[in-house]
Amino acid sequence: MADHAFLDWPFFDQEQRSLADRLHDWISGNQDILAEHPQGDANIDAHCRQLVSRLGDAGLLELCVANDGAGAISVRSLCLCRQTLSYQSGLADFAFAMQGLGSGPISLFGSDDQKKRYLPNVAAGKSIAAFALSEPEAGSDVGAIKTTARKDGDAYLLNGTKTWISNAGIADHYVVFARTDEAAATRGLSAFVVDAGTPGLDVSERIQVSAPHPLGTLQFENCRVPSGNMVSGPGDGFRVAMGTLDVFRTSVGAAALGFARRAFDEAVARSKERVAFGKHLADFQITQAKIADMAVSIDAAALLIYRAAWTKDRAPEKRISREAAMAKLYATEEAQRVIDQAVQLFGGLGVVSGNVVENLYREVRSLRIYEGTSEIQKLIIAADVMKGSDHAA
Repeated sequence: MADHAFLDWPFFDQEQRSLADRLHDWISGNQDILAEHPQGDANIDAHCRQLVSRLGDAGLLELCVANDGAGAISVRSLCLCRQTLSYQSGLADFAFAMQGLGSGPISLFGSDDQKKRYLPNVAAGKSIAAFALSEPEAGSDVGAIKTTARKDGDAYLLNGTKTWISNAGIADHYVVFARTDEAAATRGLSAFVVDAGTPGLDVSERIQVSAPHPLGTLQFENCRVPSGNMVSGPGDGFRVAMGTLDVFRTSVGAAALGFARRAFDEAVARSKERVAFGKHLADFQITQAKIADMAVSIDAAALLIYRAAWTKDRAPEKRISREAAMAKLYATEEAQRVIDQAVQLFGGLGVVSGNVVENLYREVRSLRIYEGTSEIQKLIIAADVMKGSDHAA
């Protein structure tokens, strides 16, 4: 990443500046895997496992789990990692992020036994985590979850379908959200850690998307999960899910920021090299206007992201739904625009398969959907604004 000036902002301290150096060293030593673009499910799965292993060996995955089981995760460090990794490789960012999201409920809400059982291997890159919330008819509308968990002696029987699940098929455990009370809407949801080999759990389908990564559908048929695998308590599932997203949602904006910064650097370099009508593209005022717009979008997104991350790190117990929603909404929407402008500056070359900006164009699109669509972020922001307005009145 060419521009490190943002690290001088007051949002950061020496911990993040040292982390930036560690990330630079890791990237320099892992160019072989970062340069790969695997094709086919088996190759992509193997690639992701190798990325998780290398990130774990370097100690970087320790940033995804609660420090010493204390329940605190540095959101600024998460964001810095995602921004830096996504600049280099969408799959490297994916591998890192899913270790955090898939273990986040355990880090933030799990029992001491659950933390001891799962978090050390996640942090070491020895096991792969997954977060199973979405269903065919329940994405943004979490209250519509239909997967059930029925008490059966000292266990729960899970039945239902989860889809759009990242790491489906390669995860060693899934945090699954299911309904334990039919009558209580979001208050009737509970969270469970389900080990991959549990009878009754089947990865029934792989889903092919524009930016390939392990993604699939899970089927549960009388899947027996010990009561001790429930995260927090009965009916706490919605709180667990939203509390986890409150930490990790800001980092989605950071991933978008990394994609945008890479597209920006590629576009600037291209505009200085490409000659048209006897001049470099960079000499045309219309090109300069595009570059200026891209630069403003990137800095504004970074400010929102690290404002949200700094706010959460200062008071981990505080909800930052509004700040996180603003960061994700603006950063992902603007990253889409920045990358689109980069493709435009590349001309025909920008849509050639394998070109960096073409790859970024495919990578960035899903960020405006997962962990809450842009439309949902607007509802979250508006609800918070209206609530504040009522208090002021």
